[in-house]
Amino acid sequence: MIGYTTEEPIYALATPFSPSALAVIRTSGKEAISLFGKVFKGRVKDRPSGTAVHGWILDKNREKVDEVVALVYTHGHGYTGEEAVEIMCHGSLPVIRKISTTLEEAGFRLALKGEFTYRAFLGGRMDLTEAEAVEELVSAKGEKGRKDALSRLSGSIRQEAEKAKTEIVDILASLEVQLDYGEDDIPEEWVFPSERVDAIMERLEKIRRTYASSRLYSQGAKVVLAGSTNAGKSSLFNALLKENRAIVSSVAGTTRDYIETQCEMKGIPVRLFDTAGLRLSGDEIEKEGILRSKELMDDADLVVYVIAPGEEEPKEKLANAIYVHSKSDIAPGEGISFSSVTGEGLDRVVEAIVGYLSRESAVTSDVPVIESERQERKLGETIDALRDAEKAKECSVDIIALYFQAALSALSELTGETTSDDILEVLFSSFCLGK
Repeated sequence: MIGYTTEEPIYALATPFSPSALAVIRTSGKEAISLFGKVFKGRVKDRPSGTAVHGWILDKNREKVDEVVALVYTHGHGYTGEEAVEIMCHGSLPVIRKISTTLEEAGFRLALKGEFTYRAFLGGRMDLTEAEAVEELVSAKGEKGRKDALSRLSGSIRQEAEKAKTEIVDILASLEVQLDYGEDDIPEEWVFPSERVDAIMERLEKIRRTYASSRLYSQGAKVVLAGSTNAGKSSLFNALLKENRAIVSSVAGTTRDYIETQCEMKGIPVRLFDTAGLRLSGDEIEKEGILRSKELMDDADLVVYVIAPGEEEPKEKLANAIYVHSKSDIAPGEGISFSSVTGEGLDRVVEAIVGYLSRESAVTSDVPVIESERQERKLGETIDALRDAEKAKECSVDIIALYFQAALSALSELTGETTSDDILEVLFSSFCLGK
């Protein structure tokens, strides 16, 4: 793989490069403890794994750089399984830069993105689904996404794959008995185990179908409030956030550009947009705001189209929209209606938003969920191979065996037992630096 090696000791900042009380710099690799010991005033060699050592980083002139705490991990322990030292230093940018320079002078190389997790994967500390879960946990935008990623990091997908592989290997073993005998010497007729295969496919299909839901709860959705001027979009925006973020006025056209914020609705992370009112306008600034509103609507996962009392719903309905009626305290509206003044109906608006976003993503609670497109594809390949085996159940056993072997191969690629270097490189290079 380009750039990724296991011969050199590496280092990287594991916390954001910004002023803070503390920062963490990780190191890993062959003789990492001894190399670090050359620039550290304090004893790290021959310490039990997991020992925290207080001391000073010293530069090449033996001048103090920073007072730190070093966590020592011997071979076979820690994140990567290699020798490693994790440095907790002060979060001053000059301090971080100076420690980085000092580590490079000692023989460490700056790690590439994802290189620590890559080494943990190569060292058998985690399989590929667990490695993917590391980045998924880091990038999770909501509580459910966090929990799901943590479950995958704990090996929930790997365990399901191992169960399926055990079943398929057992079926293949019974087929091998048939293949080992001559046509006239087969001890008994082999019967295709339809119930067992169907059970494997059903379980894997349940997991595969969680992909849409997991992406929704981890990455979130883009929801745009749209409608005519003075329809009540900004009031709804503020009411959903429970704070006054958007200016509300009786003057039409108050919102000339969009306002964006992050919030959470029933566990779904939402990027919520308040947009300029849709109308014909001669004002150049307002026209630009309306153009941006339409672009946001086209790109939205959901448009919440707000309709004021006396207005009719648009004749040309948007494919990605729900329609809600505002100011129900003045005049009750049809369908979903709400009042930003009294709060009545706001819960129904939220339910409608959540219902629309999660309409294709029902999750079965008895299976782990997946977020990776690669995992979804490999599960699909496994299911397809098993389905092909079932279709070929009247064929010769050697042909049926090929389909079961294809299913095993797809499961092995799922967990990373057999995966090409180019796929690994794309996967790990998308990680954060220091992971």
